[in-house]
Amino acid sequence: MVRHKFLLSIILQIALLSVIASANRDFYKILGVTKSATKNEIKKAYRNQAKTMHPDKNKDDPNASEKFADLSAAYEILSDDDKRKLYDRCGEECVKKEGMFDNNGMDPFASFFGDFGFNFGGNDQRQEVHKGANIVIDLYASLEEMYTGNFVEITRNKPVLKPASGTRKCNCRQEMVTRNLGPGRFQMMQQTVCDECPNIKLVNEEKLLEVEIETGVQDGHEQKFVAEGEPHMDGEPGDLILKIKQMPHPKFERRGDDLYTNVTISLQDALIGFSMEIVHLDGHKVSIVREKVTWPGARIRKKGEGMPSFENNNLFGTLYITFDVEFPKQDFTDEQKEKIKEILVQESNNKVYNGIRM
Repeated sequence: MVRHKFLLSIILQIALLSVIASANRDFYKILGVTKSATKNEIKKAYRNQAKTMHPDKNKDDPNASEKFADLSAAYEILSDDDKRKLYDRCGEECVKKEGMFDNNGMDPFASFFGDFGFNFGGNDQRQEVHKGANIVIDLYASLEEMYTGNFVEITRNKPVLKPASGTRKCNCRQEMVTRNLGPGRFQMMQQTVCDECPNIKLVNEEKLLEVEIETGVQDGHEQKFVAEGEPHMDGEPGDLILKIKQMPHPKFERRGDDLYTNVTISLQDALIGFSMEIVHLDGHKVSIVREKVTWPGARIRKKGEGMPSFENNNLFGTLYITFDVEFPKQDFTDEQKEKIKEILVQESNNKVYNGIRM
């Protein structure tokens, strides 16, 4: 009897330890980030893992829902400054005791980041239903954001269907009916037939959506938020489609994954050479050294200093730098002119009329 009680005590202790361990999950480890990770790094880590771990993409894994719940819980805590501070101080249980943990199976991937082209939810096997109109909105992004990536929060005010008193006619359709016109006379005709459905009303609701401007994203790229479009009285809401639009940049022009810029140098630098640094879109500096003559319109290439590729962020385009030469505006003395002639050693009587170049 004593032995049975001892074994039961060990089993209970093991069970208690497992409960404690599961209740104090290492959210940093789950997301694969360090404790010093920024909020954007946390968001990117969550988004990248959610695309591969979502239960709708892992239907053969019996633990997929549990793993995704852990991932969502980690994102909920670490993406919130107050919850993260409390978690860092005393763990998951402290967050729960303070009533700040309200994930409840929420899927923040679908709620905040859109579907990123993945058909989450198994819509392929559903019957076709009526759908509200899609809404397309331009989202303007700076070239800096498209170079480094960024997260943007937008507020969506949309009409939502809510229950109301009474009933309404719904699911109306055309059906063929037969009418008796008299002895031995019948006629087939179409008739509108409707069902009686509970009444509904439209109520405006505010929702926060978080959009990722992905590193290297191209101008015109579309990001879809399922069911965030216009509602349908007898069906499903349409989708909200955000179209990325690149804002003009004062220093750089983008063409595909390449960047173009112009630099003005003095005539002196053009003749004797120079060194300078260009501040890039993320703040790093691109060094330029010229030890030979630079003529107006001369262009140099800096490979790997263009935009990151949208498909592979480890690949970069080319930065093309075109030089403009600023000539001095003051007049020279006769003595200075003679010195210039001596230095340049050019024939002054060799003047060629080039005409108009088409």
